[in-house]
Amino acid sequence: MDFVLLIEQILNGVQFGIMLFLAAAGLTLVFGVMGLINLAHGSLFMIGAFAAATVAGWTGNFVLALVASLAAAAAAGALVEITILRRLYNRDHLDQVLATFALILIFSEGTRWVFGSFPLYLNVPAYLSGPVTLPGGIQYPLYRLTIIVIGLGLAFGLRLLILKTRIGMQIRAGQSDREMIAALGVNISVLYTLLFALGAGLAGLAGGLLGALQSVQVGMGEPILILAFVVIVIGGIGSVKGALVASILVGLTEKLGSVLLPSIFKLFLSTADATLMGSALASMLIYILMAAVLVWRSTGLYGAAT
Repeated sequence: MDFVLLIEQILNGVQFGIMLFLAAAGLTLVFGVMGLINLAHGSLFMIGAFAAATVAGWTGNFVLALVASLAAAAAAGALVEITILRRLYNRDHLDQVLATFALILIFSEGTRWVFGSFPLYLNVPAYLSGPVTLPGGIQYPLYRLTIIVIGLGLAFGLRLLILKTRIGMQIRAGQSDREMIAALGVNISVLYTLLFALGAGLAGLAGGLLGALQSVQVGMGEPILILAFVVIVIGGIGSVKGALVASILVGLTEKLGSVLLPSIFKLFLSTADATLMGSALASMLIYILMAAVLVWRSTGLYGAAT
């Protein structure tokens, strides 16, 4: 594998990791602060993608489509939190799993009822299409590079929100002792709704961004949900920094493994066998990475020790 291809795969891994971070950041905060296992988080990702594709089709404005993806997912998340999820905070995790699994089915069938079973397509706008020349003469898609910049900017903004603002202080306090901050006069219900809407909005934005790279269809959120759980396990529950680092690690592992392993196996096997074995092992690498991290540190890279 030549140097240019290696750099491209590294950038692809970072871009994929940024997408995972946007999907996983809200999930890790919700689980860390609210103690809620939300299997329907992937459905919010899907809602954002469908909202973006629909608004882009109506208006032809990609920026407005991304705003719609964030707003639609945040609104859906707030509605679900107010009507259903806040009744589950004091229930055990099995009840939460069953309830949010039911929400997956409701969102999937509702989306199919509204939009049909055929996929939608969201085109990359002309001003973000085509390659950009990086140092060393490397050509890389401008849109993928834009995703990296947007994701890193949002990660920085989210970190400032958590560490430098009053609501961030309340979120961190709620992560440590929710009963105490409620006793101090903080409206815990409003705080939870805002937090859940924030996480849902980030997931929806990720869906809108990814919608321009693949078709928008029912069920597209479930694979992202699985990877988001891998990310929060590796990074540590409740840690935004851990979610970012783990997301990039998972993205690099996924993309580099899919290229490097077949190349290594070609030294010993035929091209067909090497491709088959390399692809099979590459799909397992992120779970091997998760297991290795848990063996080394059971709370994840940045999880609080218990």
